[in-house]
This record gives sequence, structure tokens and C-alpha cells, in this order.
Amino acid sequence: MPARILVAEDDLKQAELIRRYLEREGHLTVVVHDGREAIDEARRRSPDLLVLDVMMPKVDGLDVCRVLRADGDIPIIMLTARSTEDDLLLGLDLGADDYLTKPYNPRELVARVRSVLRRTRSRAEGEVYRVGDLEIDPSRHEVRLTGELIELTPAEFKILACLAASPGRAFSRQQLLEHAFGFDHYVFDRTVDVHVMNLRKKIEPSSGAPAYLKTVYGVGYKLADKAVSHAS
Repeated sequence: MPARILVAEDDLKQAELIRRYLEREGHLTVVVHDGREAIDEARRRSPDLLVLDVMMPKVDGLDVCRVLRADGDIPIIMLTARSTEDDLLLGLDLGADDYLTKPYNPRELVARVRSVLRRTRSRAEGEVYRVGDLEIDPSRHEVRLTGELIELTPAEFKILACLAASPGRAFSRQQLLEHAFGFDHYVFDRTVDVHVMNLRKKIEPSSGAPAYLKTVYGVGYKLADKAVSHAS
């Protein structure tokens, strides 16, 4: 299904290449060349997806992501020449839906766009997941524990929502990144471990004996598939 896509890329040749590939897929594509324009156009046009370069003039991509995440839930694919784990973690925590490292093949970007749009539309269908006292609502982007709203980072929410869609299923760390963010390479085991550790601090009655987020040794993680009690 065609989508309205905003591309924020300060390299004019690269921006034009992206535009041509996306329009070949049938998408309506608008291109801007600095962070300030990206914020203004995103607010004015409400695109279905933003392709966002990290290193941009006026306002860098990380700050653009931070501002737009405060406004709403526009899907964001970040493009960057940075390649450290800390950069990846920061991009995910700010709410990036995918993260592509330069240099990349434009066909890969088109595939990532297709994947993010598919996941976004699937989340909008409105199913609410419940395990015991834990409730995950992807369409409202909310998590509640015993009725109380729990504040999660965008990355934490995506990982939990992925696990909640298949309770009892064991996911490897790489599978969680692929399912939650669409990553098919550039994966760090520690990325998921850090988010799971933080999730447990927020939703588990006892961090020493997790009732919801279970470790599957030698594999990865799963969400419990039956009700648990918070009684001591």
C-alpha cells in the first residue's frame, strides 16, 4: 500500500537516490535537507514514515527523533555513519523503529521501509495482550500492571509487545531485534539484555525471581504464558 514518506537527508545525491527508489515503490515522497525542516514538515504533513539521517545541520537526527517522539508515534528509520553499540542503544531508546548503517544498498532501505510500515499497520489493528496482571496495548502504546500505567521507553515497549504477541515462545536476542525493530544485521546481544534488565525493574514484583520476563538459558527470553500472582 502506498505511503506518505518524509526523507531527511543533507546529502543531496543520496536524498535524490532515496526519493527515486521510494517513488518507484509507489510512495509519495517529500525530501528535506536539515533537521529543522524535518521537524516542521513532519508536523505539517503527518507522514506515515520518516527516513532520518543522524548527521544533519541545524538540528541533528537524534534531536529530531526526540522532538517528534514527544509529538507522537511516527515510524522512524534512522540512517547513520556511526557504528557503535552506544549509538544503536541511544537511537532505539529515542524511539527509532529501525537503524541502517551507511553505506547501505537502497534496495535494503526500501525493504526496511516495507517492513516497518507492515509492523506499524499490524500494531494499529488494536489487539490487547494480557498475562496475569500485565496488560500490553500496542495501538495505544500503553502497558499497565494491576491497572497502573507503566512508563517504558519506546525500545522497551517494542520488545515487550513482541514477546506479548507470542506468550510462552522463546525468542533469541537476534530474533527480538528482528521482530521488534526489523534488524537483520548489526546486532548486539547486550542491546536486548540491557532493555530486558530495565523492563524487569519496571514490571516484575521481584527482580530476583522474574514472573513475567523469563530467561530461556541458551536461547534468550520469553513472556510467561499464564497468570502470575503478585501476592508475597
